[in-house]
Amino acid sequence: MPGFENMRAIEILMVEDNPGDVRLTREAFKDGRVWNRLHVVEDGLAALDFLHRRPPFDDAPRPDIILLDLNLPRMDGREVLAHIKADEALRIIPVVVLTTSQAEEDVLRAYHLNANCYVTKPVDLEQFIRIVQAIEDFWFTVVRLPPSSSP
Repeated sequence: MPGFENMRAIEILMVEDNPGDVRLTREAFKDGRVWNRLHVVEDGLAALDFLHRRPPFDDAPRPDIILLDLNLPRMDGREVLAHIKADEALRIIPVVVLTTSQAEEDVLRAYHLNANCYVTKPVDLEQFIRIVQAIEDFWFTVVRLPPSSSP
């Protein structure tokens, strides 16, 4: 990308098992204003392996932000969130819960587990892309993210 020679890409870890949502998110970030690299894992155990740089993610970058679905195979997003926020080295990474659940108990539990924000995925495709771009605008251009030093 021209003009990005001296900039570091924003590293995004997306924990999502729905290929359609992954594809839409990639499209939204590709059209965005911030240079980023989207890494995708499909379940909670793979997310923890990525974050702890366990095989096959030995060379994984430390994410600047995590987009986390709640309803995942093998280990759900609530367990992943609890693990991240209980880990001294990981807890400063912002976690955006991006899920289809509108249940109040899921919202409350996510915030009790120290999620940084909770966003319900819209069903409409155009609205989904707008939501992802709004996340990008807020988290990558308004908010100052913590430095991405290695844990």
